[in-house]
Amino acid sequence: MATKEEHVRKPEWLKIKLNTNENYTGLKKMMREKNLHTVCEEARCPNIHECWAVRRTATFMILGEVCTRACRFCAVKTGLPTELDLEEPERVADSVQLMNLKHAVITVVARDDLKDGGASVLAETIRAIRRKNPFTTIEVLPSDMGGVEENLRIVMDARPDILNHNIETVRSLTPRVRARAKYERSLEFLRRAKEMQPDIPTKSSIMLGLGETKEEIIETMDDLRANNVDIMTLGQYLQPTKKHIKVQKYYHPNEFEELKEIALSKGFSHVEAGPLVRSSYHADEQVNAAAKNKAQESK
Repeated sequence: MATKEEHVRKPEWLKIKLNTNENYTGLKKMMREKNLHTVCEEARCPNIHECWAVRRTATFMILGEVCTRACRFCAVKTGLPTELDLEEPERVADSVQLMNLKHAVITVVARDDLKDGGASVLAETIRAIRRKNPFTTIEVLPSDMGGVEENLRIVMDARPDILNHNIETVRSLTPRVRARAKYERSLEFLRRAKEMQPDIPTKSSIMLGLGETKEEIIETMDDLRANNVDIMTLGQYLQPTKKHIKVQKYYHPNEFEELKEIALSKGFSHVEAGPLVRSSYHADEQVNAAAKNKAQESK
């Protein structure tokens, strides 16, 4: 179902159930008090009410709320960041403790203004969470950090439980959709992460509905598996504002189910696929599934 006009209504399956119970309001209050940002809010994630109100999980976004890149799909603010808050890792760790999280997801705005792309602050956030929350598993979602191998090594040496870096879209659409990012560089980033720490699962995500073909989606799956990516998520792209790239197609849930089966047949250890699936959707379940798969392989 292509959308050529702004007023075209979204399909029924994309309607979101709002839930603003005490978990939701309490978590939002805590984020403001701790001066923390979440990609849930900044990127206008459709699952924020489910995750905050029901699952009580959140994806922290560190290194500020301003990204140095202007990707045409993303609602995060763009510009030149001015702050570098070195106390942020401790505040994130404190919040993880207060929330009693079993699994914490830490994402990073692209900081091309920093020599290490923010790698050192991300690594310190991992270590701070480990110190205060030794039983919490940690997933990180960095940008490509300029493709500099040493920047990635700083993060991998801190040993997150999952390294997540999103390919976002197919090869042909990358120049139009992702600012300053390169398809091959993202694949290389994921491959190097696995080479540095072979026991740490890697993960990537594709948005659908930007004009890609089914053949291109499958080709991207093959590219990710060729670079030893373990976990994959597929979700529907939703235009955050009129200034962003338009949706070309709304995929039916049955199409997502078919693509999930194809991805699993390629050898991914875990796949999440659905209209409202986002990179961090049910991330706690993904880390458990990856661990279970690893245990089975070692038998």
